[in-house]
Amino acid sequence: MDSSEINANQNKSNNEKILIKKSLFNALIVTVVAASLIAAFLAGSYINLKSSEMTKSELTDVITKLEKEILKNQQSDVQPNIKPIMISIDDDPIRGDPNAPITIVEFSDFQCPFCARFHVQTLPLILEEYTESGKVRFVYRDFPIQSHPNAMPAAVASECAHEQDKYWQYHDVLFENQVLWSNMEIPDAIAVFKEFATRLELNQDQFNSCLNSGKYIEEVNKDLNDGRNYGVSGTPGFFIGNEKIGFIKINGAQPFESFKTIIDHQLNT
Repeated sequence: MDSSEINANQNKSNNEKILIKKSLFNALIVTVVAASLIAAFLAGSYINLKSSEMTKSELTDVITKLEKEILKNQQSDVQPNIKPIMISIDDDPIRGDPNAPITIVEFSDFQCPFCARFHVQTLPLILEEYTESGKVRFVYRDFPIQSHPNAMPAAVASECAHEQDKYWQYHDVLFENQVLWSNMEIPDAIAVFKEFATRLELNQDQFNSCLNSGKYIEEVNKDLNDGRNYGVSGTPGFFIGNEKIGFIKINGAQPFESFKTIIDHQLNT
């Protein structure tokens, strides 16, 4: 092999090393950006983007794909709390078999967009796979945060519907129509809440009297205080387990795969 061939081979080798280094560098950058996007998304943050760069729909698609990839690597790492958290379900509404071995307790805010995202996208999958088979019961507890002025009257309205045995129907209507009432002035939102009662064929006089009197404000505040005592600082917040094994906490409107990992772990504990 002459000197020109040796030099050519060395240059080729150097170029391959450079390409490999660039590839590793690009992969690292993508990973960092992906982690940042998901962290911001799951924490309830948002990113302002110019419309010419990326739409909200496109951003959601990207985040969903990234979540799935990262969850593949995270699912084997779920561990129970060293000191199990003990959670009370109080006397709040239960969805599913009251004797199910695992309970999911959610502290949530009807005006929170991330809470609505969970209830529209993720909860139906949990109900289908675990609640309908009697493995998991779901409990909703109120956690109306101060920056959402319509969250408290919405929570009280749901309790008024519970009084007439239509809590979950009313709960679903509130989340499915959140964009309708979320940014209204409080009196206008209350008028909408009364319309929802009419739609669900509740006793209108009883519902209106209940809502106007603020009958269940104390009940909602009890949930709020309990949530704070359990370390809830934002919505939605979840606790998965039972009194025997304790509860594992999940923060934010995470995808179904995250819940599935912990539910399966708790069922096998």
